[in-house]
Amino acid sequence: MNASDRTPADLLRSALAADPARPLVTFYDDATGERVELSVATFANWVAKTANLLQGDLAAEPGDRLALLLPAHWQSAVWLLACASVGVHADVQGDPAAADLVVSGPDALEAARACSGERVALALRPLGGRFPQPPAGFTDYAVEVPGQGDRFAPFAPVDADSPALSAGGTELTGAALVERARAEAGRLGLEPGGRLLSGLAYDSWEGLAAGLYAPLAVGASVVLCRNLDRLAPDALAQRTESERVTVTVR
Repeated sequence: MNASDRTPADLLRSALAADPARPLVTFYDDATGERVELSVATFANWVAKTANLLQGDLAAEPGDRLALLLPAHWQSAVWLLACASVGVHADVQGDPAAADLVVSGPDALEAARACSGERVALALRPLGGRFPQPPAGFTDYAVEVPGQGDRFAPFAPVDADSPALSAGGTELTGAALVERARAEAGRLGLEPGGRLLSGLAYDSWEGLAAGLYAPLAVGASVVLCRNLDRLAPDALAQRTESERVTVTVR
């Protein structure tokens, strides 16, 4: 990655310029058997569409706080980078009542109703499927995102020194996030081209760093595993080998 990158969105742009075809996020859900692999280019396309939805249809502005009530999931990673692209402060597992808008998975819809602003719901079904019946009072992400533009340009430049992420009591600016992500990659021994398997939840800086930001910061990739505790040890060993994992965090 480039030394001049100061926001997560900068990191993604650099990854796209360097090698758009390489894998970036490989997602497993060991409760459903789902596996999804996204190249840098495919992931960036989802981010662009989601950022356009966020900035356009949802009228989010830099500095707005978004409560992100989602588990460790590839679509959660997309939303984190979409927020960074717009300049929205992503408050992971934050209080919806204190947020300008909320993005919720199916298990947090009741809590999400406390938000007085825009509400977006994700079904988290395989292949990005929509809700069979859209929840009342919410925009169904899977319905709205496909029609969004494939390229994104923010209405205003993103300030790298503004709050970008809150998680588990830690609040970081975009610049501080990038710096800490690089440091975390070094601590984990993650090198460019490496593959990090993470079974950590997206509810702390450690989980978010391992499950997205550290691999992105150094030109590596992540094998993000939800419900990893359901996987037998021999199956985990097989996955580690087949996915060419170089670092494991559980």
